[in-house]
Amino acid sequence: MANDAFGVQNALKNLSNPAKAEVLGGFFKSGKGEYGEGDIFLGITVPQTRGVAMEFSKIGLEGVQSLIKSKIHEERLCGFLILVHKFKKGDEAQRQEIFDFYVSNARCANNWNLVDLSADKIFGKFLSENTAQSKKAGKRRYEFARSENLWERRIAIVSTYASIKKGKFEETFRVAKILLKDKHDLIHKAVGWMLREAGKRDLEAEENFLKLNAAKMPRTMLRYAIEKFPEKKRKLYLSMKK
Repeated sequence: MANDAFGVQNALKNLSNPAKAEVLGGFFKSGKGEYGEGDIFLGITVPQTRGVAMEFSKIGLEGVQSLIKSKIHEERLCGFLILVHKFKKGDEAQRQEIFDFYVSNARCANNWNLVDLSADKIFGKFLSENTAQSKKAGKRRYEFARSENLWERRIAIVSTYASIKKGKFEETFRVAKILLKDKHDLIHKAVGWMLREAGKRDLEAEENFLKLNAAKMPRTMLRYAIEKFPEKKRKLYLSMKK
């Protein structure tokens, strides 16, 4: 089995689908002036990319970095999926190394699916672990939440999913509050999504946050947050925006 980035690139190239690549380019907004401007697609599904990532999961971080710096979307995705696998299988020292690597290369996760398939599984998982290293690194999430970079801000909120899954919502609410006035639609959707996930586990906790902040939230953020509410309750919260 090949053990470098070239092997990954060849494997992905063999799976390319030009017709699907055109569709994906539109879906991920790769046109001029859009958030994914210039992104190049091979037309490969996530399960296919995940399969390649598993096959080449033993490549080193130097090879991973070559992938996540690629102009080709699926190569970057494959790189991040390899990182997720490495983090899951790693010991404490390896997890620290992969977390630091992820932080240093976070801006390479420059489309929403790259963030959503990696942020909670590496960044969030590391920060949710009760170790001296994770506590020391905790400030990184707030630095990202206040970043000028869209993708770092999305990482900040989506990474809290790791804590949500453990029934802990404080980090989600803190980051959400920082991002209440964010101007980007992708942040509105991500914050609303995380609030909704918190509400699935503790509706009272979500509603306590909404009662204090719904009137200040962008409408898209609020709609995502209350998507699963009964219609009468949805209308009540939406009325706060008028």
